[in-house]
Amino acid sequence: MTQTHNDPDQIDRKTCRYICDAVGERLQQSMRPEPALSSRLQQLLEEMQRRENERQ
Repeated sequence: MTQTHNDPDQIDRKTCRYICDAVGERLQQSMRPEPALSSRLQQLLEEMQRRENERQ
């Protein structure tokens, strides 16, 4: 077990967990998926599905 009270650069587990949770929440908020695909991306997906169906 490390001694955090002797090293001012160390943080305790509770603080570390709090920081990690806060960063995770912000990442989830900023990386939310867009509600709909762009028309170009939708066309490409449809083309890919069509080609896969032709190979079967």
